[in-house]
Amino acid sequence: MAKFGLSQSVRRVEDPRLLTGRGRYTDDISMPGQAFGVVLRSPHAHARIASLDVSGAKATPGVLAVITGADMKAAGLGELPCMIPLKSRDGSPRTNTPRLALATDTVRHVGDPVAFVVGETLQAARDGAEAIMVDYDVLPASTDLATAHEAGAALVWPEAKSNICFDWEAGDRAKTDAAFAKAAHVTRLTVVNNRVVVASMEARAAVAAWEGDRLTMHTNTQGSWQVRNMLADQIFRIPQDRIHVLTPDVGGGFGMKLFLYAEHVMVAFASRQVGRPVKWASERTEAFLSDTHGRDNITLGELALDANGKFLALRTKNWANMGAYLSNYAPFIPTGAGTKVLASVYGFEAIHANVLGVLTNTVPVDAYRGAGRPESNYLVERLIDTAARELKIDRVEIRKRNMVPQSAMPYVSAMGQRYDSGDFAQLLDAALKKMDWAGFESRRAEAAKRGKKRGIGLAYYLEATGGAPTENAKVVFAEDGNVDVYVGTQSTGQGHETAYAMLTSHELGIPMDRIRVKQGDSETLPDGGGTGGARSLYSEGQAILVTTASVIEKGKQAAAETLEAAIGDIEFVAQGRDGHGRFGVVGTDRGIGILDLAAAQRKRVAAGQSAILLDTMETAKIESHTFPNGCHVAEVEVDADTGQVTVPRYIVVDDVGHALNPLIVRGQVHGGVAQGVGQALMERTAYDSGSGQLLSASFMDYALPRAEDLPDIDVDLIEVDCQTNPLGVKGAGEAGAVGSPPAVINALVDALGGRAVDMPATPESVWKALSAA
Repeated sequence: MAKFGLSQSVRRVEDPRLLTGRGRYTDDISMPGQAFGVVLRSPHAHARIASLDVSGAKATPGVLAVITGADMKAAGLGELPCMIPLKSRDGSPRTNTPRLALATDTVRHVGDPVAFVVGETLQAARDGAEAIMVDYDVLPASTDLATAHEAGAALVWPEAKSNICFDWEAGDRAKTDAAFAKAAHVTRLTVVNNRVVVASMEARAAVAAWEGDRLTMHTNTQGSWQVRNMLADQIFRIPQDRIHVLTPDVGGGFGMKLFLYAEHVMVAFASRQVGRPVKWASERTEAFLSDTHGRDNITLGELALDANGKFLALRTKNWANMGAYLSNYAPFIPTGAGTKVLASVYGFEAIHANVLGVLTNTVPVDAYRGAGRPESNYLVERLIDTAARELKIDRVEIRKRNMVPQSAMPYVSAMGQRYDSGDFAQLLDAALKKMDWAGFESRRAEAAKRGKKRGIGLAYYLEATGGAPTENAKVVFAEDGNVDVYVGTQSTGQGHETAYAMLTSHELGIPMDRIRVKQGDSETLPDGGGTGGARSLYSEGQAILVTTASVIEKGKQAAAETLEAAIGDIEFVAQGRDGHGRFGVVGTDRGIGILDLAAAQRKRVAAGQSAILLDTMETAKIESHTFPNGCHVAEVEVDADTGQVTVPRYIVVDDVGHALNPLIVRGQVHGGVAQGVGQALMERTAYDSGSGQLLSASFMDYALPRAEDLPDIDVDLIEVDCQTNPLGVKGAGEAGAVGSPPAVINALVDALGGRAVDMPATPESVWKALSAA
């Protein structure tokens, strides 16, 4: 690690502020004279709006405006965009699902927005919403992914026959078919990747205000620039510089806060209509009905093997639920994002993937932590365990026979992805040793004495990070003597302020307590890629590196003038005599600290003199993405009388490249594992098949994991430096959620003696599986 010098478990600098109530979230923001908005939502999964009478709402005391889809249409507002122009395998474009922020003639899921009421107070707006009279002609609905594409199912959109909005493929079909034709054995398995509600700690909110022809919006996003750009380009069709989006502290995102939502449009339009700021904040049940959901796939996987258990080819067919409308990036999640990791860490000769996007009368589905990669890894690892049982090959051995060796790096997978680095066998062995895999049978026997069925499972995962192809950073030496670092990503709890301050401090030799990380303001940088796809450190990190390098070059010029020396004789040392960044004349003791130099240059400018300011902004081009990987091993115990599953032991050995701050990395893995365990054992988004009502629309009915549901999660890091970025980092934000579902379910299947079970493996479903056996 001497190559990088950044491997310290520094406690997060933002935590004292956030933990002592000094955070500033969107709902904390109030603007002078603001009004309040409430959304009237459809109670039906599918219905025509026969009539919409808002007269009672307008007459309600304190109501300032009632806005409908017809009002937005008359004003010429654009539709909420799907940014992915996907084509089916026959070359035809995907089905379009045009969507104004407010429905005009048809509602397509429970919670679909119908009207927006603005009141002097929140209660007045609520009273107004209750006074709206809507006459619905209820239509048949399709809410079940398994049946929505079958003959006779109710159509969500008439244009999408059989509710299929795209039929996409990737990989080499002919080569895959040829490999299957010569296979000695084929394993087939259908898996369910259950729909989950994102349930971030902080619900969505927005406050909007117009000043003349210019909009300012405060809202909790994963990137202010993306929301700004879509509002400007797609909705209001005005120059981007007329919209200013500010994102304060954000309490969790997990992909769900990346997107432009109908409520962003509502508050912006309403503010323009009433001539004053308008604020909307979601309630929790409203969030269940309006935030994008995650996952929701049914996938058939086929694994072709030769007589020695070597993997020849993989063939997949995935039905991916899109919900009622195509969200901003929804078609990309099961297609481009998910399929690129189907090869995982194994040496397949060929892969062919077919993905069918299915429309249903449910909340739209989009990116959720891992965004397609957990779904693919889950399928592959479940298939491998199934093949091992069928062929009576040890689960570890069959993986080792097929892992790409470190000596093969860089390696191009069967899906065309170039893995720059990785030592998969080393991580697998380390995980097995740490868990004492060899001694498991004694723990199984001990559990049996207590009347419990104990199982052990493993999953090796490979992640592929993603995101925008460029990133920006700006370093400003402020008048108060501190240094402001402006970034184009957005922290939603990951510890960015600490990581970026560490990196800047390392490069410029400035104490961390003198560095302030600034984020979320769309006017501070020309653009920002936001946070998603575990891209932040390796993308923003590269931007900070090129920016600090420019600061140093400017500093050398300024120091040359100040010290009266040639530029070629000026050197910069990040750890100078006082331990801080210092410019000096080579071979002498003459020099000046970077903060002193910056202050002196500011003073010269203030005095009207010529000077070289050290303030700098640069753009980094992100040439390659990264491939974090690792091994999860879980042990579970099952109570045969109740079906209750517990997870007494869980370990992870991860390769996220160079771990800039191992403490933060481990925290991110802990959170991801918690979400994966929740999906595997507890979280069930349930729709009533008849009415289309969301039955799990509150935490009374939707089971998030609690502290008592989780074990201590032991995380080790084996660092195999990434070769495609100067920091050597690979991205860690989504890794925990990728490997945990298959590890837990593989352990459960082992506990059940090989009986397959789908997620979520609730006590009821496990008890039924045991009873059936």
